[in-house]
Amino acid sequence: MPARPNRRTAFWLTLMLAAAAVATAAALLQWVGLHRASKPLVMLFAIIFVAGRADLAGADGRFRWLLMAALACSMAGDALLMFDGLFLPGLVAFLLAHLAYLALFARGLPWLPSRAATLLVALLGVGMYAFLWQGGLPAGLRVPVALYVLAIGLMVAQAVGRATRLRDGPAWRVALGAGLFMLSDSLLATNRFVQPLPLAPLWVLGSYFIAQILIAACARPASARG
Repeated sequence: MPARPNRRTAFWLTLMLAAAAVATAAALLQWVGLHRASKPLVMLFAIIFVAGRADLAGADGRFRWLLMAALACSMAGDALLMFDGLFLPGLVAFLLAHLAYLALFARGLPWLPSRAATLLVALLGVGMYAFLWQGGLPAGLRVPVALYVLAIGLMVAQAVGRATRLRDGPAWRVALGAGLFMLSDSLLATNRFVQPLPLAPLWVLGSYFIAQILIAACARPASARG
């Protein structure tokens, strides 16, 4: 972690973890009402947690707001994806979240600073999109999903490239979070469009919540390196 959490941020971090566990368990047990009530709370608690992070108090103010905006867009996406017929609006909400994360990870650093990371993520993104296309991705979603894959791919490549430049623990944990976000989306898309996965909520939500918690807890401006 960038800094030890104080009592206030530790409280919200605990609530974040508890809500994530409840939302995942409720999805596994198909307790729809509890799942719908608990899932958006994870990002709400994450936003409050970030707002109270003492290590961001004197840092780049825009950095904190971009981080909170990404979490807010994610919360909107979480809410939308829980209801039938709202997959496309949910996809757009998460696309905006990735664009906010992309801008966040680029602050104080070049765009896509690692060519190797960019190439690797591009290959993974193209491979995943081809897999979904062959698996039965609906024609009406091919363009939106392609744009989404591009956005999350750029976000992950920027996060990994950022870590290769900063070379510190928090930056690598953020990069891990970005990678887990991409993994979660890949599992979700596979489960939705290709074939059902065993215990899908556990893998999809587990990787997603860990991703968001790592980013919310560890992201800090490049200028704040110790």
